[in-house]
Amino acid sequence: MNEKLAPSILTADFSRLGEQVREAIEAGAEFIHIDVMDGHFVPPITIGPIIVSSLRPLANETGVTLDVHLMIENPDDHIASFAKAGADIITVHAEASPNLKNTVQLIRSLNVRPGVTLKPKTPLSAIEEILPEVDLVLIMSVEPGYGGQSYIPSSTEKIVCLHQMLDEQGLSHIELEVDGGIKAHNIAEVAAAGASVLVVGSAVYNANESVAGNMAALREALG
Repeated sequence: MNEKLAPSILTADFSRLGEQVREAIEAGAEFIHIDVMDGHFVPPITIGPIIVSSLRPLANETGVTLDVHLMIENPDDHIASFAKAGADIITVHAEASPNLKNTVQLIRSLNVRPGVTLKPKTPLSAIEEILPEVDLVLIMSVEPGYGGQSYIPSSTEKIVCLHQMLDEQGLSHIELEVDGGIKAHNIAEVAAAGASVLVVGSAVYNANESVAGNMAALREALG
């Protein structure tokens, strides 16, 4: 299995964001994960469509996928803005979308690949019906909000169950993404459970090592 690394810009140095994103891409990142938080659905406030549009030329140049994760209330009100800004994938929370099917159809209608995600305590049953309609499912392995949290161990079994569910429904083409607390010491476990896209934030963007060095260590840990 060829797992994809998706560095999250949440922990990047925003004073040199373009440079840091390019470093990650040159080190082999296939996705760039963009966490959008509104201060309501989750406590922090982060970024809006302007950051997506600023990264779009770099994505066009390199072919990297701009993977936008909306941790916001009323996502339907903002999906068009992120689509126009250049998102390749827009992922919404089941907990924030009262009519998930309509939300997913809206994303698809704007020529963007739709994704759906769950908080750690939300059961997989909340998204089972929508699985045939999406291109990506994201398992949150920390409570959404702040970067740098520790991986919730029970997430591994949830990933295994979702992987099995996708296989049983003939949906193994759907990306199974995992976000939260993924480091060199546990990335192989997450991949072995069935993840195809691994979101890595503070494991890539930190003061201890270069972006390229961190990416290489994660690839090595994957085996």
